[in-house]
Amino acid sequence: MRSNSLTEKDRAHYMHPVTPLRLHERRGVTVLQSAKGAMLTDSSGKTLLDGFAGLWCVNTGYGHDSIVAAATEQMQRLPYATGYFHFGSEPAIELAAELAELSPGDLNHVFFTLGGSDAVDSVIRMVHYYNNARGLPNKKAFIGLERGYHGSSSNGAGLTALPVFHDGFDLPRTWQHHIASPYPYRHEAGPDGAAIIAASVGALKAKVNELGADTVAAFICEPVQGSGGVIVPPQGFLTAMQAACRDLGILFIIDEVITGFGRTGPMFACEHEGLTPDFMTIAKGLTAGYVPMGAALVSDAVYQVIADAVPDGTPFGHGFTYSGHPVSAAVARAVLKLYREGGLIDNGQRVGAYFGQRLGELRQHPLVGDVRFQGLLAGIEVVTDKETKAKPAAHQNVSARLSEAGYRHGLIFRAFADGTIGLAPPLCITNDKVDMLMERLTASLNDIIDIRG
Repeated sequence: MRSNSLTEKDRAHYMHPVTPLRLHERRGVTVLQSAKGAMLTDSSGKTLLDGFAGLWCVNTGYGHDSIVAAATEQMQRLPYATGYFHFGSEPAIELAAELAELSPGDLNHVFFTLGGSDAVDSVIRMVHYYNNARGLPNKKAFIGLERGYHGSSSNGAGLTALPVFHDGFDLPRTWQHHIASPYPYRHEAGPDGAAIIAASVGALKAKVNELGADTVAAFICEPVQGSGGVIVPPQGFLTAMQAACRDLGILFIIDEVITGFGRTGPMFACEHEGLTPDFMTIAKGLTAGYVPMGAALVSDAVYQVIADAVPDGTPFGHGFTYSGHPVSAAVARAVLKLYREGGLIDNGQRVGAYFGQRLGELRQHPLVGDVRFQGLLAGIEVVTDKETKAKPAAHQNVSARLSEAGYRHGLIFRAFADGTIGLAPPLCITNDKVDMLMERLTASLNDIIDIRG
């Protein structure tokens, strides 16, 4: 009775994010009821291995008592504190200091948001303010990567370069531009890393030249492109793009919403190449999904220009009611403690090596064209012909079929529209659970073997 009631209420009232609306009405909701570690249980009693950490966010895994205790204590002591009017709270202040210490370069200033999308929007607004303060009012264009994802807010969705976020929404905007993704499996330069890097740097310079150097403000990218299909760029790509931005006089923005907090191995993916961005956005793993929170980290050089430009005694006109929410900040501090002192970063790196080894075995499967991964973040590209790299046809409905097969076999993963499978298991995962994941994933692939040409 309860399940049926929830299904009808959901169908009538709950407008789900990034979901085919009429299809969802026909299909009905899958209600998740409880979770522990890397395992979920739904309202039918079915147990599922969460191979996607919620939405690439529950990096710690589910059910950590220390996180719940931190939230409970903070809610009892001070459930809300505004950051406006010179007020603040202890957990938000301490968290800002911790993040400044952990982050690369001189990202010493932290603006708290509710998640990744508004962190990107906050950066956009700050970049505009920064260039206005420098007397460069025309320097407002942003360049991102094809297949990039930077949220689904009004501004961020335009920097996102996926058609479903543009079609019908009047996006991208005139100041939002994109260059080719460093996508080794399908890049026109072929799989050679040096050629891809050279092509990417050339494309950025050409786009800046096309738009006019006096109009381009920034380049933004993810260290690994998440929702675009888990595209892992060649080693050295990010270093080269950062150097090109410095040469071109434009800001370099790294979006670590997915890749941060141990997802690719180190605390931040920037550490793989020693990057020093002007801005960095974070969310997801910051609180491991237990409560909403994100942040925009701002370099000291940029912050000082902005701070000097705000008239003395006049507010800097950007903020959210829940910026630096004390409960979210307390949760984030508990999560950071698990990463650093609780051994989760170390476990993620150790099991990540085994995860990569097991992923490599999938290359022998007749439907797998490409396997790409970094740490506990992976993409498996499904093809109907390994020789031609042919993608599944739309009428084959591969994404839905994969999701259904995964559920049957007790596994949650991301099935992208083109059939690519995304994996991002919690950092608490064990080698045994990796084996279970691979067994269930292989069974799911076998269930759609008929799509071969």
